[in-house]
Amino acid sequence: MFGSRPDRDEPRPVATDELEKHLASLPFGLHHVDDARPVRPDWVVTRPILSGVCGSDAKLVLGDFADGDIDNPMAAFSSLPHVPGHEVVAEVVALGPEARGLDVGQRVVLNPWLSCAPRGISPVCPPCQAGDVNLCWSFTKGHLGPGVHIGVITGAPGAWAELMAAHDSMLIPVPDDISDEAAVMADPFSVAFHAIVRNPPPPSGRAVVYGAGALGLASVAILSAFHPEVEVAVVARFPAQGEMARRYGAAVVVPHEPSVATVEALADWSGAVLHQAFAGLPMAHPGRIDVVYDTIAKPETFEVGVRVLAERGRLVYTGVAIPGRWEWTPVYFKELTIVGSNAFAQEEFEGTRQHAIEHYLQLVQDRRIDLTDMVTHRFALEGWWDALLALSRPEISGVLKATFTPNPVAAGLAPA
Repeated sequence: MFGSRPDRDEPRPVATDELEKHLASLPFGLHHVDDARPVRPDWVVTRPILSGVCGSDAKLVLGDFADGDIDNPMAAFSSLPHVPGHEVVAEVVALGPEARGLDVGQRVVLNPWLSCAPRGISPVCPPCQAGDVNLCWSFTKGHLGPGVHIGVITGAPGAWAELMAAHDSMLIPVPDDISDEAAVMADPFSVAFHAIVRNPPPPSGRAVVYGAGALGLASVAILSAFHPEVEVAVVARFPAQGEMARRYGAAVVVPHEPSVATVEALADWSGAVLHQAFAGLPMAHPGRIDVVYDTIAKPETFEVGVRVLAERGRLVYTGVAIPGRWEWTPVYFKELTIVGSNAFAQEEFEGTRQHAIEHYLQLVQDRRIDLTDMVTHRFALEGWWDALLALSRPEISGVLKATFTPNPVAAGLAPA
């Protein structure tokens, strides 16, 4: 649980360095709480098999949001304390009396949005009616408190637990021939898919994927699979990330720092002309990069992105970070477009409109996408300390996607 003092009887390791002291100071730990139960009659109880650690989860739990300006409006759309976890493949164990479309024993993937239907609001708002549940107007209304999705709200504990409840509309059945490892990647795939489907690169263009965590690597895989004529460069921080980016089809991997080296490497790759001002980073003009998919979304990544983009290029960002200053003059000078991309919803793809997760499951079945080798680490809930250390030191651990196994038997890790 995050946002609450650890249980007094929880054994905690002795911190041996500054990083471990920081981790030990965080309001996070293993708690014994009541079992999850349906919030309303049309909710369902599930048993998580694999629960992913999202980038936003890691930033929150590791305290990355604790520094800097607290002027972040998203604070109005969450509540504390809460059990994190919204990337999950689970097994249905109990149905509310009004739940429909699911069976006990069925494997499901979570669509985590706590939009109108899960909150018991009728009629649903215009975004929900259009299938854009990520833009719902009711994230602070109805039978639940403030929270955009499961895992950031007090009243709907997330998937880092032995049991998790969700509305029947939030659970998407997983075909039997899809592995747990593939299923748990549905959420990060769908985030990247939404950004690219809504903002595709031009034919035979050039794209930069900024960041090579789960979202970045999924973006590379999507671009390689569905836009093979587009050249892709990746800005990666750690060796394991760069290696996987190349395996997924990146034409080039460039360093994330110093920023001037990143700009120069991307300009050299794309054939852009750089111009140096009195101070700061050089700017490409004319630029030769059509779109930047920024999965980090920090001031320093925005600044690199707008410097290297071509005139009337597009910066699409899916990352979440604390506010900060950056030099945005290139936005006006090159008439750039900056687009936020918020998770996923119903998507139009290859003539079919359905939920992004449903697209993903079909693509996995058709063997057009395979992200299973990104699942590099598994931890029991009791091993949360080791999980945080691995996430804090990816250059040592080589972690790409970390997961919890709240129920080891269900995950096939222990005898029944």
